Amino acid sequence: MTKRSLIPLFLALGAGSALADKVVSIGFSGPLSGGAALYGKDTQSGVEMAINELNRAGGITVGGEKVTFRLVSLDDRYLPNETATNVRRLTSQGIDVVFVPHAGGILAVQPLAVRDPNFLLVAYSSEPKILDAKSPMTFMLPPRYDNYLQPFVSTQMKAFGKKLGMVGTTSAYGKQWADAVTEEWKKQGGTVGRDNGVDYSTTVDYSSAVTKALAEKPDVLFIGGPSQPTALVVKAAREQGFKGGFIVMDQAKFEQMDTVVPRAYLDGSVGVLPTKEFPGTQLFVSQYQRAYKKIPTSEAGLNYMGMNVIAKAMELAGTTDNPQAIRAQLNAAAKALPLSKTVYKLAGVTAGGHVDAEFLIASVKNGKYTRLRVSKVFK
Repeated sequence: MTKRSLIPLFLALGAGSALADKVVSIGFSGPLSGGAALYGKDTQSGVEMAINELNRAGGITVGGEKVTFRLVSLDDRYLPNETATNVRRLTSQGIDVVFVPHAGGILAVQPLAVRDPNFLLVAYSSEPKILDAKSPMTFMLPPRYDNYLQPFVSTQMKAFGKKLGMVGTTSAYGKQWADAVTEEWKKQGGTVGRDNGVDYSTTVDYSSAVTKALAEKPDVLFIGGPSQPTALVVKAAREQGFKGGFIVMDQAKFEQMDTVVPRAYLDGSVGVLPTKEFPGTQLFVSQYQRAYKKIPTSEAGLNYMGMNVIAKAMELAGTTDNPQAIRAQLNAAAKALPLSKTVYKLAGVTAGGHVDAEFLIASVKNGKYTRLRVSKVFK
């Protein structure tokens, strides 16, 4: 079956594709339903926005042929086994580039990326194990989360005290984060309570888990998963009288959380600086808000940038269907990308397939963001 014959099978996204000599399908497998659906749709929208802009501009030229794009999206409900099923379905239809926005799914399909048919896996997760796998066909977009551990812990321990409570999400990614922050907290001389983690994608009422955590009288709570349920954990904690700080896992974003709870509830938190607070992001933010009627997070920004890097790499490689050749041009493509398409300050792509871009983290005090210094950066 050809890529053109995918139209009746999948939802086609991207205006202007009918005018091209060739239409290239880009795959996406992520949570589009269930508790993580808003997160999944934020990542999807970044890819979609880039594709729509590329198509409206007439597409790209590869080997003298005009090329536009179509986004083929499948719902995996945040379940790694369904991610693997979706990716097999996508690649069996000749799709050579697939975006996956969660660690469990990425780690499940990394081995598939180097088999026949191989494909370029665009990974939106900060899980360090993705890079540790040394997969030659992985392109990882966010900074790895172990960059956050030392400044998050030192900031909160100094401000609030040495006892940490645990109410993170129980996804594969959440468990890895919980283990890592526990290790760092103890390394810096603190104590950690029992793990009261819950599944943020299915839980509705967080009061019980929060009550158990607060019974241990922590100074700081580790929380995080998709933004909206994370905000509900904050709400439950504040309404139960918790006055301490929060370490917010990087999946949750302040700019979305403060649409669910009062900004005052977030005071004393550390997390990822909102995209709109990054220097040079104003054009992207305004364009995204106009298209989607909501504030963009790094889920949208990094996936938007990633799709633009892929398109430029195809131009430089002279091919749309040789994923190895496209992968080889990612660094050159990132460096050649116009400032209007980079969103964040972009230095290139490392030999290991990781975006080399700035990342900024912050604490919240009196409703304002203070940037935190990072002592060591892992690429």
